[in-house]
Amino acid sequence: MSTAKAVNSDFNTRLAEKAQLVNGVLRQILAELGNVDERLRNALVYTLEAPGKRIRSALVLWSCEVVSGRLCRNAEIAAAAIELVHTYSLVHDDLPAMDDDDLRRGRPTCHKAFDEATAILTGDALLTLAFEVLAKQIDEPAVAVRLIGQLAQDAGAVGMIAGQMADLKAENSTGTKELLEYIHINKTAKMFRCAAAMGAICGGATQKQFDSLCEYGLHIGLAFQIADDILDVTASSEQLGKTAGKDVKAAKCTYPAVVGLERAIELQMKLTSEAVAVLKPFGQKADTLRQFAQALLERTK
Repeated sequence: MSTAKAVNSDFNTRLAEKAQLVNGVLRQILAELGNVDERLRNALVYTLEAPGKRIRSALVLWSCEVVSGRLCRNAEIAAAAIELVHTYSLVHDDLPAMDDDDLRRGRPTCHKAFDEATAILTGDALLTLAFEVLAKQIDEPAVAVRLIGQLAQDAGAVGMIAGQMADLKAENSTGTKELLEYIHINKTAKMFRCAAAMGAICGGATQKQFDSLCEYGLHIGLAFQIADDILDVTASSEQLGKTAGKDVKAAKCTYPAVVGLERAIELQMKLTSEAVAVLKPFGQKADTLRQFAQALLERTK
């Protein structure tokens, strides 16, 4: 096995270990919910048990480790919380009124497996549960407040929701690079920034460390969304675990559509290089985050 392949294999193993850790925390959270309607509980379990890489959650955990040199329970809770919010966004994004998709993570979407009303309520439950666990399970009130504020800001009306609204309004129109960047920074990149920020908070980062990790998260988040745009036109539904070619069919404002495929690939590589450069002050401690940026650049699904 070549050195590059060995590094990738080792990284993928570490990513899978983080996903397994987060899955355990999520199962524990669901088990402690108490008396929940059976259909709603089944839908919650269905969406959270769908196979996902938990990359935002892993970013929370690795950012905490970069700052403090170890994991802590607060970071594990924060990682679960951001996954709850991310999963809610997918459930709602797949609804007929939004992207109207039948496939997610290689399985029928929530509204197809259950029904639209149940899917809406499942998303609502996932979103509110994220803030409940942060409020109740983070062991320091000041840390809990910062985490709740960060997640609410980046997932809310000036973050992910702003990007989704702009994305909907941009359908069937000639997009500009400025509009495209606004959509992708808000819809996707801010949640990556949020993950890095939450990990930094849990690790007790200095302001300089916090700012560096936020910048890293924003860069890899935007690169990740560009990769999504590229894969939509170059990969199959089987590879993606969701319907390929939907962006083109819906006349979405995407990087390949606005700047062309070649330029989109160049931008993705540039953002990845900038993300890696931001990590220089952390030295070798940030090697996993460097590998993470490269893995997102090279992903095929």
